[in-house]
Amino acid sequence: MSLQQDRQALWSQGLARYQFRAQSLLPPPVEGTLTRVVGLTLEAAGCEAAVGDRCDLVSTLGGRIEAEVVGFAGERLFLMPTADAHGLSPNARVVPRSGHQTVRVGEQLLGRVIDGAGQPLDGLGALNCEEPVSLMGSGPINPLAREPITAPLDVGVRSINSLLTVGRGQRVGLFAGSGVGKSVLLGMMARYTAADVIVVGLIGERGREVKEFIERILGEEGRRRAVVVAVPADQSPLMRLNGAWLATAVAEYFRDQGRSVLLLMDSLTRFAQAQREIGLAIGEAPATKGYPPSVFARLPQLVERAGNGGRHGGSITAFYTVLTEGDDQNDPIADSARAILDGHFVLSRQLAEAGQYPAIDIEASISRAMHDIIPEAHFESARRFRHALSTYMQNRDLISIGAYRAGSDPRVDAALALWPRMQGFLRQHMRERADLAASLAALSEVTADGAGP
Repeated sequence: MSLQQDRQALWSQGLARYQFRAQSLLPPPVEGTLTRVVGLTLEAAGCEAAVGDRCDLVSTLGGRIEAEVVGFAGERLFLMPTADAHGLSPNARVVPRSGHQTVRVGEQLLGRVIDGAGQPLDGLGALNCEEPVSLMGSGPINPLAREPITAPLDVGVRSINSLLTVGRGQRVGLFAGSGVGKSVLLGMMARYTAADVIVVGLIGERGREVKEFIERILGEEGRRRAVVVAVPADQSPLMRLNGAWLATAVAEYFRDQGRSVLLLMDSLTRFAQAQREIGLAIGEAPATKGYPPSVFARLPQLVERAGNGGRHGGSITAFYTVLTEGDDQNDPIADSARAILDGHFVLSRQLAEAGQYPAIDIEASISRAMHDIIPEAHFESARRFRHALSTYMQNRDLISIGAYRAGSDPRVDAALALWPRMQGFLRQHMRERADLAASLAALSEVTADGAGP
């Protein structure tokens, strides 16, 4: 162990002793009583607690229900239970807990499935993790302290590796409606990526899809180096929020060890909807299509925790799925996500119905870090492919009805000749792996005939 590590260990031990002594000198928490229950919101009086603190609600029969402080007004605290609130009675005791929310993490998480509270769901026994970390992270990272995105990350998907190259530490949104293959695409990246650790957050999805994703899509190969945080749709909005925070906290832990982490969160929209439920329940006024302002404040707080760490640190490359209601790309959450992410990949229902998987609409998708991390030859091949694809799509109607005559436009002739090869290039079976080198070789082969200017 180096001298710097020795000093860090001694400092951490001293800080822990100081915090223990400080907490032992604090007065015991002041208990209150439950005064009102309105929908998902509980109101308590007579106790003091900060926003984000946890409280135990003790019913007259002795049962305990955990709740979190989500707001206050005057002397009243607004709480939201983390589980079912059945059994609560008027004047139930409200006992605040001391200390901030922490979760325990460690190497034991690899290969495991946990819920939004960090408890195992897979029946494989206790986790026995010992290192506590804050659920909300250690605070914003100084933007000048972050390492720039300089190296590509091989995700095992040919169209992404070659035409939408992703860098280590980049944050990308997968924009899609329902049933166009976003979960399958996430599973492909989880199995084939070159990252050291994969953290999967299944937030607000159907319970049936959780087991299906783990066993059929993620598979044994992907699960060995993955941590899955699963909070299905029937959980409380508070637990759905905590599931997203927890998945990010786990990814941060492995990043701070110097590892390359792939964070897959399905979905960012469910996270926003959970915050909307909480905001509206405590009386926050809706702003845009029923979403209160707190939703648009929470989104960057979550997303900005991903990315590269400091010098010589690891990285979190994050993919967030964004559900576009009715395939509307101007949905408030989709529009906000595009502004704070480093790229967006659009999955097209039309391409999925035509049998192209992954159904990525190359024309509508972009990776903002691609130009800075690829060589000039790769960029030129990708540009020529895009040009040929765009030319064909612009003239597809004329071609399909036989109105286009060969020789009328050399660019259309070249795109028409390349179309079968481009289709084959963009299609990839979910069990087929295409590494970065193979993807670039295939791209060069498609564009070798000089497609486009």
